[in-house]
Amino acid sequence: MSGPVALCDCNSFYVSAERVMDLSLRGVPAIVASNNDGNAVARSAEAKALGIKMGDPIFKIRDLIKAHGVAVRSSNYTLYADIQRRVLAATEPFARDIEIYSIDENFLDLTGFEHLDLVDHCQKLRAQILQWTTIPTCVGLGPTKTLAKLGNAAAKKNPIFDGVADLRDDYIRRYVMDRFDVADVWGVGGATARKLSDLGIRTAGQVRDMPLRQARGLGTVVLERLVAELNGVQADAVEVVAPDRKGMAVTRSFGTPIADLEQLMGAISQFAMRAGEKLRQHGLVAGRMAVFFHTNRHKPDRPQYGASRGGALHPMTADSFELISLARRLVERAYRRGFEFTKAGIMLEQLAAADARPRTLFEDLDQSAQRERLMAAIDDINGKFGRMTVVPGSQGFKRPWKMRADMKSPAWTTRISDLPVVKA
Repeated sequence: MSGPVALCDCNSFYVSAERVMDLSLRGVPAIVASNNDGNAVARSAEAKALGIKMGDPIFKIRDLIKAHGVAVRSSNYTLYADIQRRVLAATEPFARDIEIYSIDENFLDLTGFEHLDLVDHCQKLRAQILQWTTIPTCVGLGPTKTLAKLGNAAAKKNPIFDGVADLRDDYIRRYVMDRFDVADVWGVGGATARKLSDLGIRTAGQVRDMPLRQARGLGTVVLERLVAELNGVQADAVEVVAPDRKGMAVTRSFGTPIADLEQLMGAISQFAMRAGEKLRQHGLVAGRMAVFFHTNRHKPDRPQYGASRGGALHPMTADSFELISLARRLVERAYRRGFEFTKAGIMLEQLAAADARPRTLFEDLDQSAQRERLMAAIDDINGKFGRMTVVPGSQGFKRPWKMRADMKSPAWTTRISDLPVVKA
């Protein structure tokens, strides 16, 4: 992005998406729970006002939920993905290019729109998204992504900006940065924030004023890049090398405890299948895998057992069937009868780019190419018709371990049988 940058963020996106079709949720405190209905991962403004924090365990706030009539919904990712698609459709006319940062945040390249009043332009964007989807948004403007992200945070926190904060203005930028805690700056992790605090650097403005060499020495190229962007220099202009990805994981808590080996094998097969998909999406292969599973550590009165086993993938691969085969062997080594397992996962290590992976002496290249085409075909089918349309037989189809979602809303916008009926 060479021109002005905007970050458009959907406010309390999961809750706002639930409110699109369920009018009973509007104007009342509402939260969306994480997988297995464990924690609050989205909160309406009304719920935040009650003191409900991000990540609060549902069981710890049940009294608060009951006392204030807080509406609770299970995560409905099918609905959220469809609403995201509609938000993007409303956004497209307002930017030269859109970079999807997350399901509720998009960076907009406003190159070519500089002749317009960009604050007014972004207000019109917000109005169109609201009209087309009912989703409220805030927008941050700036010469770099980091400043646009900072402007978005300011637009959310301070009503004086009326939903759009323009950090291209030097006075506004300094006003915001001198009042913005360093721990809340995009890209500053907890360890880096503590190092900066030890040096007396506690605001975004103080980070901005750091010498680039000092930033690199303290927080590697990531902090150097951040300092450059806070000074209005786009990160592409700073010579940095992004660190390679070291590992990848697929872990889940079970909706129902598993006490049967075949059920555990089915769950592990599903996780390994998903791990292969993730590798292929990122153009990577793995050289090592670890499998773990354990009982509920929060119930010390029940028999406890946890295990982890690892093994090499030779040759390095992203083939889901190869991952499943190794994962099942690792489970067989570690499994013990008489325990109820509540969580398991797959972890992949020694990642490398697929096109640069080392070849083995006796590798059958024709067979490898056939398996790659098979994996690509499975990915295409599952991408078109929905995840787990094609699954390995070892995974099974009943999936008794699947995550709990007792308060899940219908697939209002993507399933004919769930379409709301209006009577006049």
